[in-house]
Amino acid sequence: MNMNQLTPLAGTFTLPGTSLTVNRMGYGAMQLAGRDGDKLVWGPPRDVDGAIALLREAVASGVNHIDTSDFYGPHVTNRIIRQALSPYPDGLVIVTKIGARRGTDGSWNPALSREDLIAAVHDNLRNLGLDVLDVVNLRSIGVHGPVEGSLEAQVTVLAELQQKGLVRHIGLSNVTPAQVAEARRIVPIVCVQNHYNLAHRGDEALIADLARDGIAYVPFFPLGGFTPLESGILSDVATQLGATPMQVALAWLLEHAPNILVIPGTSSLAHFRENLRAATLEIPAEKLDLLDSIHPSE
Repeated sequence: MNMNQLTPLAGTFTLPGTSLTVNRMGYGAMQLAGRDGDKLVWGPPRDVDGAIALLREAVASGVNHIDTSDFYGPHVTNRIIRQALSPYPDGLVIVTKIGARRGTDGSWNPALSREDLIAAVHDNLRNLGLDVLDVVNLRSIGVHGPVEGSLEAQVTVLAELQQKGLVRHIGLSNVTPAQVAEARRIVPIVCVQNHYNLAHRGDEALIADLARDGIAYVPFFPLGGFTPLESGILSDVATQLGATPMQVALAWLLEHAPNILVIPGTSSLAHFRENLRAATLEIPAEKLDLLDSIHPSE
C-alpha cells in the first residue's frame, strides 16, 4: 500500500497555523516498547528488528504522522524510531508527549515542574536525534481521565521553549475543555489528544468545538487500549462489511469528524497492515447509524 492508497477516504489534515499536512491515518509507537512482568510499555521489545521493519513499512505505506514519547520504555521507542528512520524523510511529522516520568516499578508519575518539562524536551530531542520537535503535547496526568486544574505554568514553559526554537508547535493531552481554553489564551494549540473511541465518547462537544477552529483531535486508545473494544453491534457490522471489528472502529473515527486523526498502535506487522486498511474502508450510512447507537455499556 502506498501513500495514494491512504488518501481517498482517510484524507489529509493540515495542523492549524502550520505547514504540517499529515495523512489522517497515523501510527502510535507506544507498543513498540516491551513488557517486564506487570510493567507495561517497559524496556526493549523482544524483536527490535521487527519493530524497525514495522516503522519503515509504515513510512513506506504513506504514514507520515508518528506519535511517541520518551517515557515509553522509558527512552525505548524514540531510540528505535531514530534507528529505523533517521535521517528522517521530508514530510514526516513526529509528535511527542511530555509531562510524565516512569517509576522504577513501571508507574506513570507526574513530571510537570519547569525543570521536568525542560529536561523532557531535551530528552526527546536527544533520543530522536532532532534539533527541533515538530509537535509537543503537554500531557496532564490523571489516572482515570483528565483532572481539572490550571496548566498555565506548564504551557508557559512550552511557549518559552517554542520561542527558543526547540519546539515548533504545541498540543495538549488528557485535558478538559477548560484546560484547552486556558492554554489557547497563552499559545496557539494545534492538536488535542484525549481518550476517545466508539464506546468512550465524552469529548463529543470538544471535538466539535475544535473542528470549528481547524484543530486536530487525536484519540488515544482508539481501539479500546489494553482491553480491546467489544460490542455485538460492532462485530455484526464488521462481519457484514467483510472487515475486522478494529478496522470498523478505526474507519468510524475517520468518518465521525473531519478533524479526527487516528494513531492505532501495534508491535505486529500483520496487525499494522490490518489497521492501515481501515483508511480505505467505507461504511454505509445505515451502518454508521448502528455504530452511533453503541453506548459504553453495550
